[in-house]
Amino acid sequence: MTLQHEFDFDPTCGYDREALLRIGPPASPPDFAEFWRDTFAATLSTPLNPALQTLDGCDPHSHLFRLDFDTLGGTRIGSWLSVPVDGEVRCGAVVGHGYGGREGPEPDLPLDGAVALFPCAPGFNLSARPDLPDNAQAHVIHDIESRERYILRSSTAMIWSAATALLAFYPQVAGRLVYLGGSFGGGLGALALPWDTRFVKAHLGVPTFGHHPLRLQCPCVGSAESVRRYYASHPEVLDVLQYYDAATAASRIGVPVLVSPALFDPAVPPPGQFAVANAIPDRGLFLLTAGHFDYPTMDSETHALRNVQQRWFSDIVQ
Repeated sequence: MTLQHEFDFDPTCGYDREALLRIGPPASPPDFAEFWRDTFAATLSTPLNPALQTLDGCDPHSHLFRLDFDTLGGTRIGSWLSVPVDGEVRCGAVVGHGYGGREGPEPDLPLDGAVALFPCAPGFNLSARPDLPDNAQAHVIHDIESRERYILRSSTAMIWSAATALLAFYPQVAGRLVYLGGSFGGGLGALALPWDTRFVKAHLGVPTFGHHPLRLQCPCVGSAESVRRYYASHPEVLDVLQYYDAATAASRIGVPVLVSPALFDPAVPPPGQFAVANAIPDRGLFLLTAGHFDYPTMDSETHALRNVQQRWFSDIVQ
């Protein structure tokens, strides 16, 4: 399908379907796994200091709570916790969000009977604080010159701490814990999943942060453009970005992951998305015509993807 658009660049980055499906991950630094295993260990040793507050909700199918907890470096994370109103908890889900942040929980997950945690990344919404950006363009380059302080480190650690918090309140979901995330949340999920064996399945939609050397060549309207412009005057930043490559991490994921990359995407360059998808050893693949862009078959594809998600997770909710 040829999509009409008014961008001054090509949202396919010049790749057709066959070329996208051939993209592999970039070379990784020799201590990539060591860096992330150490980060995971440091995160799990950070006390959660959880605080739970009952909220008024309008969903007749779930009870809603606010759950705050600490993650790596003592960064305070705010989240929404959604619990089935009938009390039948079949599984647990940590749900990431896009780079626009989130103003509440997603009301309709493809998981029956899920107790779900919807954390806000450091700086956004319930996790807002004056010293952190709350917009994608500034957030994605915050402390980007430091491997240890880069904002994506605590953003990834948030996922592990969210899992710890969810399991602390609902230990019965152990062995039935999944991750779902799209765009920003898709990239963070790819970075987080290799090191945390508590997650047993996942869905990553239009994942970002894949194959930085390719992404830096692709103009876009998303957060990657901010990184590309920063890189133009600070090429040494690639030394840090190689540790935050979602495609490099994806090759180390040990659980089944459903991935839905887009062939056309003005916000998240498709080569990076497919680098993530292609690298995952055990994956399901659902190709989208476009991401971050309205197109004629979008509603039907969204419906079809939901059906695939429900089948993907069906063994978890039985």
